[in-house]
Amino acid sequence: MNNKFKIGIDIGGTKIEALLLDENDKIFIRKRISTPKIEGYDAILKSVCEFIVETQNLIPSGKEYTIGIGIPGMIESESQLVHNANTTCLIGKPFKQDIESVISRKIGMENDANCFTLAETIAGAAKGYNLVFGVIMGTGCGGGICINGKVWSGIHGIAGEWGHFSIDPNGNKCYCGQNGCIETKISGSGVEESFFIKYKKKLKMEEILKGSRNNDKECTLIFDQFLDDFGRALGGLISILDPEVVVIGGGLSNIDELYTSGIKKVKKYAFHRDIKTPILKNTLGDSAGVFGAAWIGI
Repeated sequence: MNNKFKIGIDIGGTKIEALLLDENDKIFIRKRISTPKIEGYDAILKSVCEFIVETQNLIPSGKEYTIGIGIPGMIESESQLVHNANTTCLIGKPFKQDIESVISRKIGMENDANCFTLAETIAGAAKGYNLVFGVIMGTGCGGGICINGKVWSGIHGIAGEWGHFSIDPNGNKCYCGQNGCIETKISGSGVEESFFIKYKKKLKMEEILKGSRNNDKECTLIFDQFLDDFGRALGGLISILDPEVVVIGGGLSNIDELYTSGIKKVKKYAFHRDIKTPILKNTLGDSAGVFGAAWIGI
């Protein structure tokens, strides 16, 4: 990496995190603030810009630095507007340009799943692999691709957007407009919605997991379907991309069954009789996104 200070900003649904790395990529400062509760584009823009300026002021005088931001969406390559964002108030907005206008300097901006994948490739579970597919499984579901240590965004900026591939045309409606997207099947919110639709009861993902482990029939049925959908989705991805490694992040990456029963399901659905692709849990935890953001900065 370059020998400059690096500011990384990771924008999430509940928190905005800032990281300042020194010239040797050691943590200089790390801070978090809450994402504005009154959702709106102007509120998020104001909070992010103020956080950047606050972090800039901590850099020793005379030191060069870069700024990178990870967002829960993508930048459309031609229009430079945000699209496909979970934080829907960003959609259709020139977020990158607006930030640059306020702080009077250029920044890098990438999808948060790409930032996660880059961080795990450089310093995490996928270090040493050339073709990496990173998966985020949390409230939503996304993915990113790194080739030879660099993010591959694709011609439309959507490379790796695995979560919005429909695997069930008769499935639940996704916010993107399709039915049965992978996100509706294996994200935390998707599994919770499936449980509610079937049993007319609201349970959190952690409650469904606990119930399944305690042999509750309803929870077990939903959780087994979750593992099967995980295997079908990831098995199909491996059949297409054939990555050297898959690394999983997000809150659901802590589910141990993904790395036992889940891998068995992946092998069942992949187009190869003896899949050997390592499917690994992340090692950077929720730090990955903000580290990746720092490393894509300009």
